[in-house]
Amino acid sequence: MATVRLDDVSKVYPGKQAVKAVDNVTIHIADREFLVLVGPSGCGKSTTLRMVAGLEDISSGTISIGDNVVNDVAPKDRDVAMVFQNYALYPHMTVYKNMAFGLKMRKVPKAEIHEKVTRAAKMLGIEHLLQRKPKALSGGERQRVAVGRAIVRTPRAFLFDEPLSNLDARLRIQMRAELKKLHRELQTTAIYVTHDQEEAMTLGDRIAVMKGGIVQQCASPVDVYERPANRFVAGFVGIPPMNFFEGRVVQADGRLRFDTGYGMLDIPQGVATALGNRTGDALVYGARPEVLTLNADPAGGGLDMKVTVIEILGSDKDVYLEAPRGGQVVARVPVATPVTEGSRVLVGFDAARVHLFETGETGVNVGLNGYGAAPSAN
Repeated sequence: MATVRLDDVSKVYPGKQAVKAVDNVTIHIADREFLVLVGPSGCGKSTTLRMVAGLEDISSGTISIGDNVVNDVAPKDRDVAMVFQNYALYPHMTVYKNMAFGLKMRKVPKAEIHEKVTRAAKMLGIEHLLQRKPKALSGGERQRVAVGRAIVRTPRAFLFDEPLSNLDARLRIQMRAELKKLHRELQTTAIYVTHDQEEAMTLGDRIAVMKGGIVQQCASPVDVYERPANRFVAGFVGIPPMNFFEGRVVQADGRLRFDTGYGMLDIPQGVATALGNRTGDALVYGARPEVLTLNADPAGGGLDMKVTVIEILGSDKDVYLEAPRGGQVVARVPVATPVTEGSRVLVGFDAARVHLFETGETGVNVGLNGYGAAPSAN
């Protein structure tokens, strides 16, 4: 296995209006680490993966696998294995031959090929499928074959390009668990691309959130969720997404508070310290649905809102609310919380778990690592 390093890697597609698909990406992936690249369509995540694989030339920067710079190394000589979204199986070959094909091209002895294919098939639970052809397999079975074909090569790194996106929801969840288990057994370096942030959160040791070809934050799933680097990350990661309130910082009751224009909200002490003397500045207040409380007692304080929709989720429920100046707010509360559609409630906040962001789509998290400092992508 090996480390994978991207240092200031960019990809520009030339033309009358050149497009910078990847913009100075620096990520260092440790040996045996599972890194997930996640972001909306067109953010550059698949292009980044394809540059690691050698399927796309880089415009600038350096890509290293292990101790070797591979900028000019052909894909077949990089010793990586890629699993594609569409499986890319040979339809005229059996499962066994599909899995064995890469080894055969490398002139690996037949006995060794047989041992590797049967071992991988057993690991993936597809031993009974080895003599079938792809057209006789389900989507999940085809995906297992594609993964098995990568496993038998024993590469230095595995590259996954949205491998589960063609599967139904239940099978995706099952395959996520299997991929996680497989990574633990193989102890391999893996880079995984997905647009599904729930998939990213469950699979990755670290997550690199991308937008516009730029890595917005690269950190553990917990850090990305609890300490988002900027407003984009906060809004992209999380289902339902973070609630945002526009307003200004004011001095009230001898301390800094956040004025929404229809109610005051508390600012965490650490964030207030980072703010310094910014009274009057326009900022954005962010709170995840689970840090909101619904309080029918006016003495409890909060923002007055109307309940529009309630969705039962088992032990919890999502309560959709209409903010006084328009816009939707979501609170995730215990299912036993007494609230009905059409009623008015006072919405409170766990002030220790809220965030303040600069304005703008990628406004930085004011209280993160000191004012204005985004975490390293390394």
